[in-house]
Amino acid sequence: MVALDLPLGPGLTEQQAREIFAQGEEAVVFALLSLAKLAAQGNPAADSNSPAAPSGMKPTHLKPSTTSKRKKKPGRKPGHVGTRRPKPPPERIDSREEHQADRCPDCGGPLNHCSETRKRYIEDIPRDLRPVVTEHVIHRDWCSRCQKKVEPPVPDALRGSPLGHRVLVLTAWLHYALGNTLAQIIDVLGFHLQFRLTRGGLLQMWYRLQEVLYPWYEQIQRDALDSAVLHADETGWRVNGNTHWLWCFTTPRLTYYMIHRSRGHPALLEFFISEFAGILVSDFWAAYNAVACALRQTCLVHLLRDLKQVEKYKSTAYDWPAFAKLLRRLLGDAIRLWRLRGDLPGETYASRRARLTQRLQSLIETAWSNTEARRLIKRLRRHQADLFTFLDHNAVPFDNNHAEREVRPAVIIRKNSYGNRSDAGADAQAVLMTIFRTLKQRGHQPMDTIVQALRTYILTGKLPSLPQ
Repeated sequence: MVALDLPLGPGLTEQQAREIFAQGEEAVVFALLSLAKLAAQGNPAADSNSPAAPSGMKPTHLKPSTTSKRKKKPGRKPGHVGTRRPKPPPERIDSREEHQADRCPDCGGPLNHCSETRKRYIEDIPRDLRPVVTEHVIHRDWCSRCQKKVEPPVPDALRGSPLGHRVLVLTAWLHYALGNTLAQIIDVLGFHLQFRLTRGGLLQMWYRLQEVLYPWYEQIQRDALDSAVLHADETGWRVNGNTHWLWCFTTPRLTYYMIHRSRGHPALLEFFISEFAGILVSDFWAAYNAVACALRQTCLVHLLRDLKQVEKYKSTAYDWPAFAKLLRRLLGDAIRLWRLRGDLPGETYASRRARLTQRLQSLIETAWSNTEARRLIKRLRRHQADLFTFLDHNAVPFDNNHAEREVRPAVIIRKNSYGNRSDAGADAQAVLMTIFRTLKQRGHQPMDTIVQALRTYILTGKLPSLPQ
């Protein structure tokens, strides 16, 4: 390869480029390679091997493997008796069929019939799946005391609705709990129902269902505010093309969703209508500081993730390695102490717990020169009383994984529907998604539970209490 005395870069003129071309093919190749190298140095993201490059710009063979190698082969060792998951027979058998071969399927020879048999259970949907259409003859009789005609309520459907409770609840469950789109639901049911479903008609019936079940939504909020430990998280949402936020407040027995325009304290003050007497578990988002609560627990996993993020993309100069090592050891020792809580004597546990507080205070009081270390020190100082709450209360975890897991179903629905097109749709989304999710957490069958509640509401005018 030849060497060039001409400057390569933005200052290269047309005359100099022609001089390079006149030197021949090797000079042109050398100049192009030099320019590519300069471009990669000036823009790290342009290099496909750079960590800053998006995943789509990296070749597949350069991406790290997401699966770890197994240390041993799964399953039982050779020679051990295998086990299978027990499969109890179904509670109801609708029909029986017997199958017996006439010839050997391999050689075609005759068979000597034996008494040995085996059973196999198959559950399927009937080929002719037809909805049940019921004609309701409603008598209107005269009341001489009220001086008007009266008629009994029809408990099988909402007033004026051509769809029964089961179809209505099924469509709402498919949309608000499983994330199926309106078009998918209409395509499936359109082949079976005689009544023609439309997008607008289905939405209006869901709004009516939300209105009837709204007392359950309020009850879930009250139960959340009365809980001893409450997890909170938020994620982005779109309403009519504008940015909103889906808030999630959850416990192992309930999940409350709220779609709000704000990601700050106005949304939290709308949910926390009074001082929260329990322990709030959240990440380090500053809006949660506006909540008046007895105790807090901030997510230590988020803190460890920040350390990893800094070491991957930020400056790690000066005293960052010493700071990161001390903080990792502190958090690791706290988590190990939490796991050994039931095995240690009370005095030993209390001594180690006090030592963790002293180490945290010493870490905060140390003067660090690295910019990222000082940023995290400010966070530790602000949440100094919220880091080790899980060591003092049994039901409090050191992470916020529960809230993140309950947010995930909503995120899947968001990917399918891209949010809501109106405020009314957002309200119905929050209410019905909350009710379906809470019923599942409490071990209830959503379809049967809501259908029975609707029948009771039509007959008595009152919605039964939320099942526990």
